[in-house]
Amino acid sequence: MGGIRIAAVCAILCALGFPALAQDKNALSVGTGFAAGVYYPMGEGIAKVVSKHMPGYAAKVEVTGGSVDNLKLLATSRIDVGFSMADASWDAYNGADKFKSGKLAVRALMVLYPNSLHVVALDRPDITKISDLKGKRLATGAPGSATEVMALRVLEAYGLDKDSTRERLGLEESVAALKDKKVDVLFWSGGVPTAAIANLASTPGVKLRFLDYDDAVETMVKKYGPLYVKQVIPATAYSGLGKGAKGAGVWNILVVSETMSPGLAYNLVKAVFDHKADIVASHKEADNISLENQRNDTSPIPFHPGAIKYFSEKGIKVR
Repeated sequence: MGGIRIAAVCAILCALGFPALAQDKNALSVGTGFAAGVYYPMGEGIAKVVSKHMPGYAAKVEVTGGSVDNLKLLATSRIDVGFSMADASWDAYNGADKFKSGKLAVRALMVLYPNSLHVVALDRPDITKISDLKGKRLATGAPGSATEVMALRVLEAYGLDKDSTRERLGLEESVAALKDKKVDVLFWSGGVPTAAIANLASTPGVKLRFLDYDDAVETMVKKYGPLYVKQVIPATAYSGLGKGAKGAGVWNILVVSETMSPGLAYNLVKAVFDHKADIVASHKEADNISLENQRNDTSPIPFHPGAIKYFSEKGIKVR
């Protein structure tokens, strides 16, 4: 009877979408971000690849506040793999900014794709440039997100970090607040296009204005290191954009703890590169995952030894 009951329970779990015999698998948790961003769907793609092509492992995604949260969750072993922007990873590795309580032992597994910081307002005559943000209501990203880190650095570069009202909102909350005119501008660091912003841009009766801020890049690099590059959001990225938006970009990387076994790290990298097409199907930004982008100037933190081994076999030298 016991076997029959167990079989019945397994059948019910499978019907509900739970993997059969999950207890026989090594669980891997992937820290992503908000569901409306890029981290989450790409993380789902990676989790599916791991679960399907790495025997003995079952991966699942976790919704988090983003880069800073993921780095802190890695440090406490609450996740195994995390998405992060390069600047937040650099801060964690060096014990700076939001990580002043101590350096975190994090390593890069691979470089993913470049992020663009979007600075978006409704199209109105009193907000046409960054200097117009003085005294305005700004959605600068969720607590624990790299969006917040980068937004504050841009505002600081223009001397506006103390001359506005900041709302610490996640992406979906920021989009809703902008649409309802509860904030004047939203900041969002993510892949291009980001679905939530694309949906707002294509909403009937809504016209958006993307603000240029590329003048801030030199100041940011001088203070925080070679983490940011000038980047343009193409005019074709969002409905009604009209012309490219000139700003700054930063690479996204997949991070793990330095204590992850080299064998596991190697197999994770191999699975992603062997089955990249499956991840691109989850989000097209995964098309940027390439051997050519695995460099020490795109990841400011050291690579994990398991990743170094894989890339070395492909003729790529990183440290």
